[in-house]
Amino acid sequence: MNAEARTGSDAPVTVGFVGLGNMGGPMAANLVRAGHRVTGFDLVPEALAAAAGAGVAPADSAAAAVADADVVITMLPAGRHVLALYEDGGLLAAARPGTLFVDCSTIDVADARAAHEAVVRAGHQGLDAPVSGGVVGAEAGTLTFMAGGGAAEFARAEPLLAAMGRKAVHCGAAGAGQAAKICNNMILGISMIGVSEAFVLGESLGLSHQALYDVASTASGQCWALSVNCPVPGPVPASPANRDYRPGFAAPLMAKDLGLAANAVRAGGVQAELGLRAAELYAAFAEGEGAAEDFSGIVRAIRKRSDGTPGTRRTEQNGTTA
Repeated sequence: MNAEARTGSDAPVTVGFVGLGNMGGPMAANLVRAGHRVTGFDLVPEALAAAAGAGVAPADSAAAAVADADVVITMLPAGRHVLALYEDGGLLAAARPGTLFVDCSTIDVADARAAHEAVVRAGHQGLDAPVSGGVVGAEAGTLTFMAGGGAAEFARAEPLLAAMGRKAVHCGAAGAGQAAKICNNMILGISMIGVSEAFVLGESLGLSHQALYDVASTASGQCWALSVNCPVPGPVPASPANRDYRPGFAAPLMAKDLGLAANAVRAGGVQAELGLRAAELYAAFAEGEGAAEDFSGIVRAIRKRSDGTPGTRRTEQNGTTA
């Protein structure tokens, strides 16, 4: 995405934005900063007020937020919320004919396709465009969008995606964006578990965190879960491990995404043993000690299940436990 698009030099667009939480709020604010006219709604008054402080015009209802919009963007917790809001909530009926609906929620592929069909039946255009990058990416405008829908719809949405993110990929027809998202996050979840297990193994062998990081980050073990979101304190100062695992990408969200991937695995008859096991591990972690933690905090659950306490060699070399 070029600098011209990111600075909002394209003609301003009127956007209705529904879902102004931790992700949607900053995304809407970036649209405002890019020069677009944004009217928003959220069921949580505090979220609506925060968005208003960033220049989003607050609406009294979701339907009111989209009534005059050229493009409607939704960022909601699950597919059932998207489907209910589109039809039962009156969003499709409230919008002007030909409005482009861009759903940035992470939902089941089947729900994304059902939402697309409902949008088209109502005389509108649709695009599923889930994101990667977490709250930090939403705030910084560095998200990656994975889009599913027609080429014309993607082209129409691209200037807005450029205002909210660093990269947008047209993945294919309706539902393809969601498919790409769950595949990507299955890779991420498996990778984080593998990296975490390696650090716990290294601890048991007396290897310092820094030594393992210095080797793996420049060798074949290098991956995002290691080099950017390292699950142990020290090697990567910006990682959540250095903030007592306060979420960048919360464990319950990873559990949700892996659950969607597991559903697709079973439905498609795919042999994905690691993906299914990762879904089980994150579901248990998110329901328990990881409920309010970053997904990298799973290293502590792995350590606890291993033998409960780190060996003396690990304590001597690393100074403190993670």
